[in-house]
Amino acid sequence: MIKVIFDCDNTMGLPNKDVDDGLTLMYLLGSRAIELVGVTNTFGNSNIEDVFAATTKLFRDLNITNIPLNKGSAQNCNRRSEASKFLVDMVNKYPNKITILATGSLSNLYGAYLLDSDFYKKVKEIVLMGGLTQPLIINGKKLNELNFSVDNEASYNVLYSGAKVTTMTGHICLQAEFKKEEYKRLMNNKDIPSYIYIKENSYAWFEYFRELFNTEGFFNWDIVSAIYITNPELFNDNFKSIVSTVEDLKTGFLRIDEGNKKGSKINIPTVIKDIELFNELIFEAWKNIIIG
Repeated sequence: MIKVIFDCDNTMGLPNKDVDDGLTLMYLLGSRAIELVGVTNTFGNSNIEDVFAATTKLFRDLNITNIPLNKGSAQNCNRRSEASKFLVDMVNKYPNKITILATGSLSNLYGAYLLDSDFYKKVKEIVLMGGLTQPLIINGKKLNELNFSVDNEASYNVLYSGAKVTTMTGHICLQAEFKKEEYKRLMNNKDIPSYIYIKENSYAWFEYFRELFNTEGFFNWDIVSAIYITNPELFNDNFKSIVSTVEDLKTGFLRIDEGNKKGSKINIPTVIKDIELFNELIFEAWKNIIIG
């Protein structure tokens, strides 16, 4: 099994806030390939207090009692947090065996480096959701990048860390649209408690996002990165040399320069090869979660 720490800015359950981190947490919990050794909270979708409260409630709702939950720092200050210390402790306990899935600001990872300058050398892999290589336009509306940009200094630190880094940009995540068909599947399986829970805690966001961007549904951003961990064969590896500056990362911009030998090589997949199998993996993992 793959040992994973999920570093997230979960806001599932909060009004007009994204649900993708919560859906991703439920995927990790239900996946037979994952050993979730801890969850750390960071800011991004909202402030750290809201994120921690929403995640604490999700833990309570799902009766999660055997997985540590650690709170990160407030925005761009005192990055050496409880969450950062937990990250350091875990990579020291399991050197080169921990995959970090980070789907919000990267402050906790930067904080871990500030606590232990060898932190990145002890991580097996870092999988991110974040960054843009061009403007992200949805039906004529521009959507700003909200992960790398919210702590651009931390993002720079991670992207140039020398660790094995893969990031799912907003562009590939547009292939992971959660549409009416997916909600019908949730609603037509009323004997599966986890499906009912997901429907009740995500449908308001589904409707809100649909109205805001005139789409068929919302985009399941973060879960794309989680499925890369369990099923990398569904993606095309696409290693690029990035030369983004701290200033570039204020907008989450990944500047690519293949001819620059001093750039940082990171994997930026661009295609989900089989979207039907992708969705099937999600629903199968969710089904495995026992609620109540």
